[in-house]
Amino acid sequence: MGRLSPITEAEVVQLHGANGPGLDEVGLAAWIAQAEPGEALVYHRGFLAVDATSVISKLPADRQRALQLVAAAARRAAEQNLVHLVQSRLGPDAFAYIAVARAKPGPSAIPPMIPSS
Repeated sequence: MGRLSPITEAEVVQLHGANGPGLDEVGLAAWIAQAEPGEALVYHRGFLAVDATSVISKLPADRQRALQLVAAAARRAAEQNLVHLVQSRLGPDAFAYIAVARAKPGPSAIPPMIPSS
């Protein structure tokens, strides 16, 4: 397997964009639903463990909470085999957290609905 090329600034989707609201859980889910296998989305840039922890984060509380929710949604998507989660080092204590779309599960991969009694 070959190495991925470095991520450039232009390829980074900010969690909170300069021109308005950034990526949230709904945006992540929408991207996952339409992404082709192999497409990648940078859902956070920084140091996730620090940025999402209230006692050490420099982010405002509302951005910390949004980051926690997006990170949890990305983790759930990975557990459901919808994405691979990877990271790329950008510099000291700086990483790009990346969701890479996987092939969508076929109809046979969807568990049957069990009626409640």
